[in-house]
Amino acid sequence: MAEKKLSYTEAVAQIEQILARLRDEQIDVDTLAAEVKRATELIEQCKAQLTDVEKAVKKQLKN
Repeated sequence: MAEKKLSYTEAVAQIEQILARLRDEQIDVDTLAAEVKRATELIEQCKAQLTDVEKAVKKQLKN
């Protein structure tokens, strides 16, 4: 089942939660790898959303 696409705010909140967990010195290697993978996916999603917003704003400013 495909995961629902998060809003930008939700994605950033999840990234912040992951960063907090990564700062925990007790994190194991397997969890570390999974958390970094998820954070990378969320960052890419945020970049794409920001790019889309930038394009929309530029389009509106041209009109």
